[in-house]
Amino acid sequence: MTRLDTEQQRLYPDAADGHTRALVLGLARPADWTVLRAVWQGVQADLELPAPAIAVSGTDSYQLWFSLAQPVALEQAQRFLEQLRQRYLPDVARARIRIWPPADMPVAGSVHHVPAVPARQEATGNWSAFVSPDLPAVFGEDPWLDMAPGLDAQAELLSRLKCIQPDEWAHALERLTPAEAPATPPTRAPAPTEPPGPTGGAPMEPRQFLLSVMNDPSAPLALRIEAAKALLPLAPRGPA
Repeated sequence: MTRLDTEQQRLYPDAADGHTRALVLGLARPADWTVLRAVWQGVQADLELPAPAIAVSGTDSYQLWFSLAQPVALEQAQRFLEQLRQRYLPDVARARIRIWPPADMPVAGSVHHVPAVPARQEATGNWSAFVSPDLPAVFGEDPWLDMAPGLDAQAELLSRLKCIQPDEWAHALERLTPAEAPATPPTRAPAPTEPPGPTGGAPMEPRQFLLSVMNDPSAPLALRIEAAKALLPLAPRGPA
């Protein structure tokens, strides 16, 4: 087993029994590293995850490779990648996004192999490869190598990467999961109250309230006149 084989087995073993430790998010048609870089930076700054590996597919996409220390269910891995897409690539057409494990991967059955990197692409003769963070800008819209990458150099790149630990994974999932809106309590009609005083003080008797309005120089004149009229029937009468 070569050093590269050892590093790939450490980081990206094949999926089995409905679980996986390897997750891949790619962007294609066109390959645009300036867009995918937002995900690479965001998972480190926002989600506090180790930096994922960066790869050129050898055909049409840039890829981010995530490595988990412990396997998770395929459905959870797919949901994580979909949540990354919604958070960091909401305006990118869904057809441009490539994920592994794919949504249609059967849960049960034989071992599911991760995409091979580095590997020669039969259709074009170009190569996929893992690359350092400063190189994607050099490739532009041509995410491939014309010749096979050095195996020792590929192993060296992978040796610097860390697996996502279970507590880091749980923390990232918590941050990605939208919080549920709290239930709105039923609205209750306010209890009837006595008329407040003109300055918002304690409730007043009707006659006191009308007197306060009539004598309030800041109240509109029409309102003061109406209060005076309302007071007429309440005015104390002299002896007959």
